[in-house]
Amino acid sequence: MTDADDVETKTYTIESPDGDAEELTVPVGIVEMLREDETETDTSVLGDLAMLSLAQQAHALVHHGHGEPDPRVEADEQKTMELFEERFGTTFGEMTGHSH
Repeated sequence: MTDADDVETKTYTIESPDGDAEELTVPVGIVEMLREDETETDTSVLGDLAMLSLAQQAHALVHHGHGEPDPRVEADEQKTMELFEERFGTTFGEMTGHSH
Protein backbone atom coordinates (compact mmCIF):
# COMPACT_ATOMS: atom_id res chain seq x y z
CA MET A 1 0.00 0.00 0.00
CA THR A 2 1.29 3.45 -0.93
CA ASP A 3 1.57 5.97 1.85
CA ALA A 4 -0.59 9.10 1.46
CA ASP A 5 2.55 11.22 1.81
CA ASP A 6 3.86 9.65 -1.43
CA VAL A 7 0.80 10.62 -3.50
CA GLU A 8 1.48 13.27 -6.15
CA THR A 9 -0.79 16.33 -5.96
CA LYS A 10 -1.42 19.39 -8.09
CA THR A 11 -2.74 22.75 -6.99
CA TYR A 12 -5.29 24.63 -9.08
CA THR A 13 -6.51 28.18 -8.63
CA ILE A 14 -10.16 29.17 -8.85
CA GLU A 15 -10.55 32.89 -9.49
CA SER A 16 -13.69 35.01 -9.37
CA PRO A 17 -14.43 37.87 -11.76
CA ASP A 18 -13.75 40.18 -8.79
CA GLY A 19 -10.24 38.79 -8.37
CA ASP A 20 -10.85 36.65 -5.27
CA ALA A 21 -8.93 33.41 -5.54
CA GLU A 22 -8.95 30.04 -3.84
CA GLU A 23 -6.40 27.28 -4.22
CA LEU A 24 -7.46 23.65 -4.45
CA THR A 25 -4.92 20.85 -4.06
CA VAL A 26 -6.00 17.43 -5.31
CA PRO A 27 -4.36 14.05 -5.91
CA VAL A 28 -3.24 13.71 -9.54
CA GLY A 29 -4.42 10.10 -9.69
CA ILE A 30 -8.01 10.91 -8.75
CA VAL A 31 -8.31 13.50 -11.51
CA GLU A 32 -6.80 11.04 -14.00
CA MET A 33 -9.27 8.32 -12.97
CA LEU A 34 -12.22 10.68 -13.45
CA ARG A 35 -11.09 11.78 -16.91
CA GLU A 36 -13.47 10.32 -19.50
CA ASP A 37 -10.95 10.33 -22.35
CA GLU A 38 -7.44 11.50 -23.26
CA THR A 39 -8.69 14.79 -24.71
CA GLU A 40 -10.31 15.94 -21.46
CA THR A 41 -8.11 18.32 -19.45
CA ASP A 42 -7.63 18.35 -15.70
CA THR A 43 -9.40 21.70 -15.51
CA SER A 44 -12.41 20.42 -17.43
CA VAL A 45 -12.65 17.44 -15.05
CA LEU A 46 -12.56 19.82 -12.08
CA GLY A 47 -15.07 22.14 -13.76
CA ASP A 48 -17.44 19.22 -14.33
CA LEU A 49 -17.11 18.20 -10.69
CA ALA A 50 -17.79 21.75 -9.52
CA MET A 51 -20.91 22.00 -11.68
CA LEU A 52 -22.14 18.59 -10.51
CA SER A 53 -21.59 19.53 -6.88
CA LEU A 54 -23.37 22.88 -7.26
CA ALA A 55 -26.32 21.18 -8.94
CA GLN A 56 -26.53 18.56 -6.18
CA GLN A 57 -26.47 21.22 -3.48
CA ALA A 58 -29.02 23.44 -5.27
CA HIS A 59 -31.29 20.43 -5.77
CA ALA A 60 -31.03 19.53 -2.09
CA LEU A 61 -31.84 23.09 -0.98
CA VAL A 62 -35.01 23.21 -3.06
CA HIS A 63 -36.27 19.63 -2.94
CA HIS A 64 -34.94 18.17 0.29
CA GLY A 65 -34.87 21.12 2.68
CA HIS A 66 -37.28 21.85 5.49
CA GLY A 67 -40.26 23.99 4.59
CA GLU A 68 -40.85 25.95 1.42
CA PRO A 69 -37.71 27.31 -0.27
CA ASP A 70 -37.34 31.03 -0.86
CA PRO A 71 -38.35 32.02 -4.42
CA ARG A 72 -34.82 33.35 -5.00
CA VAL A 73 -33.35 29.96 -4.08
CA GLU A 74 -35.78 28.27 -6.47
CA ALA A 75 -34.74 30.65 -9.27
CA ASP A 76 -31.05 30.02 -8.55
CA GLU A 77 -31.66 26.26 -8.61
CA GLN A 78 -33.51 26.51 -11.91
CA LYS A 79 -30.67 28.53 -13.47
CA THR A 80 -28.12 26.05 -12.11
CA MET A 81 -30.02 23.22 -13.76
CA GLU A 82 -30.14 25.12 -17.07
CA LEU A 83 -26.37 25.66 -16.93
CA PHE A 84 -25.87 22.02 -15.94
CA GLU A 85 -27.81 20.83 -18.99
CA GLU A 86 -25.92 23.26 -21.21
CA ARG A 87 -22.58 21.92 -19.96
CA PHE A 88 -23.40 18.21 -20.00
CA GLY A 89 -26.06 17.95 -22.71
CA THR A 90 -28.40 16.12 -20.33
CA THR A 91 -30.54 17.02 -17.36
CA PHE A 92 -29.48 16.57 -13.76
CA GLY A 93 -32.27 14.00 -13.32
CA GLU A 94 -31.19 12.00 -16.35
CA MET A 95 -27.54 12.00 -15.30
CA THR A 96 -28.13 11.09 -11.68
CA GLY A 97 -31.30 9.03 -12.01
CA HIS A 98 -32.88 11.34 -9.44
CA SER A 99 -35.65 13.72 -10.40
CA HIS A 100 -38.86 15.16 -8.98
